[in-house]
Amino acid sequence: MTGARHESLEQIVEANRAPLDWLNFFLADVKDGLGPFLAIFLLSSQHWDAGKIGIVLTIAGIATVIARGPSGALVDAVKWKRTLVAVSAVAVALAAVIMAVYPKFWPIAIAQAVTGAADAIFPLAITAISLGIVGRRQFTHRVGRNEAFNHGGNVVTAVLAGAAGSLIDPSAVLWMIAALAVASVVAVFRIDAKAVNHDVARGEEEGDAERGPSGIRTLLSNRPLLVFTAAITLFHFANAAMLPLVGQKLAQQDPKWSSLFMSACIVTAQIVMIPMALMVGRKADDWGRKPLFLLGFAVLPLRGVLYTLTQDPYTLIAIQALDGVGAGIFGALFYVVVADLTEGTGRYNLAQGVSAACWGFGAALSNGVAGEIVNGFGYSSAFLFLAACAAGALAIYWFGVPETRDFNAGTEDQRGADPLPQIAGA
Repeated sequence: MTGARHESLEQIVEANRAPLDWLNFFLADVKDGLGPFLAIFLLSSQHWDAGKIGIVLTIAGIATVIARGPSGALVDAVKWKRTLVAVSAVAVALAAVIMAVYPKFWPIAIAQAVTGAADAIFPLAITAISLGIVGRRQFTHRVGRNEAFNHGGNVVTAVLAGAAGSLIDPSAVLWMIAALAVASVVAVFRIDAKAVNHDVARGEEEGDAERGPSGIRTLLSNRPLLVFTAAITLFHFANAAMLPLVGQKLAQQDPKWSSLFMSACIVTAQIVMIPMALMVGRKADDWGRKPLFLLGFAVLPLRGVLYTLTQDPYTLIAIQALDGVGAGIFGALFYVVVADLTEGTGRYNLAQGVSAACWGFGAALSNGVAGEIVNGFGYSSAFLFLAACAAGALAIYWFGVPETRDFNAGTEDQRGADPLPQIAGA
């Protein structure tokens, strides 16, 4: 950063705080809230079976996986990050309208592919914009704030979607997604393009951008980053199918009110996620990343087991509070830990995209695999299988990933060299 930027950083951050807040609020359900409501819509209104629903949800996940790596490289390279967000939001709006108007397999499959590809852009571009505006020292706090507004948006939209799905029609949720996508376009263009330092946004050390990005070998040799990616991939494989399966259980018991019950599940979790995200933003620099992340990993296997013990919709909703703990911590800390492990490399968004692609692959497989287990063995077997996978993810993270708060993968002696000697001692 230049000296002038240092002198005006607080003003820059303050001027762009509200636009970033609103962007995260509006994009909350645009980027990750459609799946459970789409599952209810297809099951209750279109009478699809669990396996077929799992396939179309998997298509979106696979599209996201394929797009995330290239998207990360693109976000690192370009200075029109706001436009990337806007174009992706318009694509989601059009896909949602298509799914509402033409609820057949191939239109929905294609629309899901478009939605999945757009979803690859949102977290990468928003995180890069945030880092480019606030800088590394304020990044943890800004990420926590991003996630808090994201979860707040999920709460408001879930309440409205649940009411609309129950009182009007399950397809009303799709029209709401389209409207929120349009609102996010307005919000992103309220961010001052000149406020974003694009060198800092890709993880360059401040005042050191002339060196350029590190070699890809630096990322491929970064053992903690690779193990962390393996752990979160298994975590998301275990997590992704749980809420859609709960939605299907609720739809089987009372299709008329299933959207409302799903809304209550989402609201319960999202309300808990807000203080979790804020806690990460305020305390992760002081407490370290690992203790908080261990808590986030630990609640997922417990949640999977508890789902097998009841059919009562109100108890199922209460269990969703555990999802709020895990997802609230994960949603904020993922971006911070990847930033820790790639600081100074100039490859932050590429690393973030590839890592997210890996766990997106796990999430995409989750719905398909769990749907087939449900068809063959029932819902309890599926939940227990996912809980076992979650326990494996906890073990990998616990024993394989060090504390990353003071980690630096981009020091001068590591550029273009094998970073394993320093990493092994981390």
